[in-house]
Amino acid sequence: MAEQKTNKEQRYDRQLRLWGDHGQEALENAHICLINCCATGTEILKNLILPGIGAFTIVDGHKVNGEDVGNNFFLSSDSIGKNRAQAATEFLQELNSDVSGNFVEESPEKLLENDPEFFHRFALVIGVQLPESVCLRLGAELWNARVPFLVCRTYGLVGYMRLVVKEHTVVESHPDNALEDLRLDQPFTELKNHFASYNLDNMEKRDHSHTPWIIVVAKYLEKWYNEHDVQLPKNYKEKEAFRQLIRGGIRTNESGAPEEEENFDEAIKNVNTALNATKISSAVEDIFNSEQCENITSQTPVFWLMVRGVRDFVRNEGNGLLPLRGTIPDMIADSDKFINLQNVYREKALQDAAVVSKHIQTHLQNVGKPPECVSENDIRLFCKNAAFLRVVRCRSLAEEFSTDTFYKDTITSSMDNPDSEMVLYLMLRSVDRFYQQHSRYPGVYNYQVEEDISKLKVCVNSLLQELGLSVSVKDDYIHEFCRYGAAEPHTVAAFLGGAAAQEAIKIITHQFVPFNNTFIYNAMAQTSATFQL
Repeated sequence: MAEQKTNKEQRYDRQLRLWGDHGQEALENAHICLINCCATGTEILKNLILPGIGAFTIVDGHKVNGEDVGNNFFLSSDSIGKNRAQAATEFLQELNSDVSGNFVEESPEKLLENDPEFFHRFALVIGVQLPESVCLRLGAELWNARVPFLVCRTYGLVGYMRLVVKEHTVVESHPDNALEDLRLDQPFTELKNHFASYNLDNMEKRDHSHTPWIIVVAKYLEKWYNEHDVQLPKNYKEKEAFRQLIRGGIRTNESGAPEEEENFDEAIKNVNTALNATKISSAVEDIFNSEQCENITSQTPVFWLMVRGVRDFVRNEGNGLLPLRGTIPDMIADSDKFINLQNVYREKALQDAAVVSKHIQTHLQNVGKPPECVSENDIRLFCKNAAFLRVVRCRSLAEEFSTDTFYKDTITSSMDNPDSEMVLYLMLRSVDRFYQQHSRYPGVYNYQVEEDISKLKVCVNSLLQELGLSVSVKDDYIHEFCRYGAAEPHTVAAFLGGAAAQEAIKIITHQFVPFNNTFIYNAMAQTSATFQL
């Protein structure tokens, strides 16, 4: 009888399938800081509270007004006049009783002035609708403290996100369409012995049609090697010839028609992917060659210790190959035969992980760190995902906003299409320049819209000139941004709230690969783009 699921397992069932118990635990241990609980801010927080973030703290010095109530589902008319952080926290906490909610009735500017280290305690800081000057100052503070910073903004029909993180490591990147690690081109000793225990020619009918397709491919590969100087089928012609070789092994009935042998059909279908050469990707090679992997100290994070352990294995016991992943796909096969094959892969993966563990323990000992710093389960998980490791390094906001290091080529090439999402980025920078000069955003007062159009155009041209960009921005965009009047439509805020929460979960769980580093959403055209700026 199956064990009954706990309340937590029932509540979080779907997400546990995505990021597992360890991902959920990381989420439940995380404390998030949200700056400004406007419509976008509360939408982001809603999408973090529902899956069970551990705690949140809202920093907001604003009082609730009628405009807030009009576009924010987590404020009511009774909230008007109250502090916005307090009012929103009360509503948001109703979503999930397991989540701890806190609020600070102060502006981020004052906190940065009086207690900048306040922001160092969080797993992630999310800044929403922040003026450029505050954003840059907070970004610098968090960059030096190595705290991830997610900047979010809804401006009319434009959504904007910027991830600012010095280094973010990903063990479980969950790649789409990842190839299986079957090692058919370089079988290890135990696998060779397992293949040798099969003789397809002398099998009874049922056994022949229920032999796992991996073994079928391996046995016919032996025949292929005899005729092709131990070379894998490489091009289409050779792979088709190899498929034909397997087809020739399908048994026939008394009338000479081929039997239905689905395992052979599977073998033929999987030839392309099963015979790919086993090798280490350039992305993982780059990680192995990183300075962090080379120079292990007592301050080295666990991720890089494990990278070094895997690299040591590759260069010694692994003979140039990563630790075996240890999994095989489902297939049509006799249960015993499938389980026996599965165990061969699983046992080899455990052996490889044990060797990696010894390398890691040696490095821990050398730098004076206790062996319990890295658990065996973590090492096994790391080895299983070694082929898909990722390291994301964003540029700081200071670098982006410095004309000396500005990615001029990225913008220029993107602006080959005058309606690229890049133009929206330039417009957001321009309205911030307008704000610096006039202490308000363009178009916030209806009677000044026409006057603001010409002022905003001056800001756009001065920005382009300062950045040394020989591109042009259509007048239509200048008019449109003035018409927005810095409004925060809930439909755009809700979309951005979902996107930002998704990126926040990636950062917290160290699963899936976050974007690097700028995301723009165009609600007018229903398009989006990412840029490295």
